[in-house]
Amino acid sequence: MFDRIPQLQGQLERQVQNRTGRRIRDLAIRLDRERIVLHGRASTYYLKQLAQHGVRDILPQACLENAIEVDHN
Repeated sequence: MFDRIPQLQGQLERQVQNRTGRRIRDLAIRLDRERIVLHGRASTYYLKQLAQHGVRDILPQACLENAIEVDHN
């Protein structure tokens, strides 16, 4: 599934940015053979959830950890 990690990573980042209106700050997506980990900062839990759905749009069955921090500043 992760044969093309650089291309897939870019595709996932674009999808998450599009899904969230580019409102995830410091977005980073880490991929390895076991899972995908989302990092960054969001102003609401809704944005954090939208980021997760962005990944699910492309890889619905992937093991996903959403480590995006929600700060209300």
